[in-house]
Amino acid sequence: MEADELLVLVAGGDQAAFERLYALVSGPVFGLVRRMVRDPAQSEEVAQEVLLECWRTAGRYDPGRGSALSWVLTLAHRRAVDRVRSARAAGEREQREAQRAHHPAFDHVTEEVEAGLEREWVRRCLDRLTALQRQSVTLAYYDGYTYREVAERLSLPLGTVKTRMRDGLTRLRNCLGGAA
Repeated sequence: MEADELLVLVAGGDQAAFERLYALVSGPVFGLVRRMVRDPAQSEEVAQEVLLECWRTAGRYDPGRGSALSWVLTLAHRRAVDRVRSARAAGEREQREAQRAHHPAFDHVTEEVEAGLEREWVRRCLDRLTALQRQSVTLAYYDGYTYREVAERLSLPLGTVKTRMRDGLTRLRNCLGGAA
C-alpha cells in the first residue's frame, strides 16, 4: 500500500495504517529535519512532533494537491524551520542577557565624584576670569538672565555686556579645554 492510501486510512483513525505510514515516512522526515536542525536529539524530537501532527491532522491531507510524502515533508520542513528560528531567537536572547550582565551597574558614587570634580574645575576656571566677566557669566548662566537683563541689572550698555560675555566664555572654553 502506498503512503497516499495509508494517509487516507489514517485520517479515518486506522492505527495499523499509521504504523505502516510511520515506517514509510519516518526516515525521510528525520533526514530532512536532521539536515535543518543539525542537533540529533532535537531532530528526533521534531520528527516525533511531525509524525504526531500527521496522525492528528491526517484529515487535512488532500490527495488532489500532492503526494502524502510531500504533505508530510512539508509539515516536517515547517516544524524544523520553527525550531531553528526558536533556537536562534533563544540564543540571541541569551547573548543579549550575557552582554547586559557583562556591563557594570551604574556607579552613583563614581558619578557623584566626577560631577564634583567637574564643578571644582569650573569654579577654578571662573576664578581666572576678571570680576566683571565672572559677574556677567554668572548672572547669565547660573541665574538664567538674558544678556539684556544682565545689562539692566549691572546698569551697563548691552554691547558692553556682550563683549564681557564673549571674552569670558572664550577664556572659560580655553581653561576647560585643559580639563579634557
